[in-house]
Amino acid sequence: MKTSFYSYLWAYIFVALSGCLGNVVDGIIVGNLISEDGVSAINLSKPVVQFIFTLHLLINAGAGMLVGYALGKKDSVEARRMFTRSLGLSAGIGVLITIFGGLLFTSELAHMLCSNDQLRPMAFDYMRILLLGAPAYILMWGLSTMVGVDGSPRLVSLAVIIDNALNLCLDVVFIQLLGWGIAGSSAATIAGHVVGIAILLSHWRLPSNRRLVPLLNIDGILSSWRRILSQGAPLALASICLTLLLLSANSIVLSTAGRLGIFVFAVCMNLLQLYNLFLSGTCQTLQSLGAVYVGKADDIGFRDLLRRAFRFITISMAATCVVVWIFPSFIAQLFGATDEAMIAETSRAFRIFSLSFVPFCYIYVLMIVYKLYGQHRMALFISLALSLTVIPVLWVVSQWAPHYLWYSYLWAYILEALAIGLIHYFCHIKLKLQINL
Repeated sequence: MKTSFYSYLWAYIFVALSGCLGNVVDGIIVGNLISEDGVSAINLSKPVVQFIFTLHLLINAGAGMLVGYALGKKDSVEARRMFTRSLGLSAGIGVLITIFGGLLFTSELAHMLCSNDQLRPMAFDYMRILLLGAPAYILMWGLSTMVGVDGSPRLVSLAVIIDNALNLCLDVVFIQLLGWGIAGSSAATIAGHVVGIAILLSHWRLPSNRRLVPLLNIDGILSSWRRILSQGAPLALASICLTLLLLSANSIVLSTAGRLGIFVFAVCMNLLQLYNLFLSGTCQTLQSLGAVYVGKADDIGFRDLLRRAFRFITISMAATCVVVWIFPSFIAQLFGATDEAMIAETSRAFRIFSLSFVPFCYIYVLMIVYKLYGQHRMALFISLALSLTVIPVLWVVSQWAPHYLWYSYLWAYILEALAIGLIHYFCHIKLKLQINL
């Protein structure tokens, strides 16, 4: 069990690199090669990335759990069916995003996301390439999930390492040597994903990896899609709420603290990406191995998995907080901050946000736990409240106490944690493994 847990855990942590390290690397390189406004423009475009990631969760997170249940029950036909239909749905939605977002309505989207005339051209250039490459984003994340569930976490790790290494190299080539500007950072990320997809597809070259070969039939396809979307809905709703939060927070911070504030906020959101490496790895491991344990009706193994997951997330969060509190100025300068006032404000906000993301991580893991235990209503409540709680708190603080703006996230997550505890206690929720899922 221990070897399996950490094998999957580190593989999924590397998978998370595919989704978030690209943004962090882009921010650091853009901040140093272009300007601080480039970092702000990337942050203003993040709701688009989060929306694409939401669609991935809706399709592939739900399908991954269903595939895990089927493999645990040794039902290879059902596993192949869910894999095939999730893959087709991912590709189709990716193409639609390319057409409508990348070709038809990019300018309108840029105006909606950025109200500042100086930042909007950069946001548009970054966003257009990102949207054109939407299928690569969804397929990279989706194939990573399925290859991991099918028992090849090492291949997933290899694919993501090469993906991000290529992204890092091409960032410099596209931005500086070819002169593509901020659009080059998007192009580098997409190129890395394309190579990562090619590596993941090699999983099916081996005769032993035939549990998830495509099953080409259309019988019951709508029913399968409903099951997939229903299973992934709580995670997707949490991601939708996070998208709304990013939109609202960018608007509130930009109107309250101006260009300095949006740069500080952008750097703090990159800190969330660091936490997300460990959080995403933990949650994906819980989903993949937890679904198999549920399929096997192995309650003892499932509880041991939960203990290991919470222990790992606790240690990783503590280590991250210590690093941030010791080196906040260095991190600010890493993203291109040079002005003393900007460095000082970023350092102050950084330390506050490092504490804010601790309750966020615990709450997110709890959502996965409730989902696996069959407590779907509780998981749905958490997914909705996880981000929506922050929006009113952020707005109230911006209106009445703008000096404490950076504390909004911490106060909101503490309030939500208290609400979850009260609901769990007064509703007498019992966490028992439900086998018939």
